[in-house]
Amino acid sequence: MAFVRVCALGDLEEDTPKLVEVDSTPVSVVRTGGEVFAINDICSHANVSLSEGEVEDCQIECWLHGSSFDLRTGKPSGLPATRPVPVYPVQIQGDDVLVSVTQES
Repeated sequence: MAFVRVCALGDLEEDTPKLVEVDSTPVSVVRTGGEVFAINDICSHANVSLSEGEVEDCQIECWLHGSSFDLRTGKPSGLPATRPVPVYPVQIQGDDVLVSVTQES
């Protein structure tokens, strides 16, 4: 699994998604509840950016239709979305936030 530095930990505001790109994949990085999560930035229902939505209770809400996705699993918690979005492993090294979008075979 190849991890890529996406930002400094200090660049992440609590409950405010940050859009980054990892190997041509749009990723929303979120710091919430003392943890950092990485989730694919594209809503599985409407093909819009999740990083423009709001974060609450470890969920990110799509701004267009209101579907929320669990930051830990990517599973939707309500309609209209029915398919999960990918989540990615995160590592913190010092002040660096690293994300991997590659899958092990």
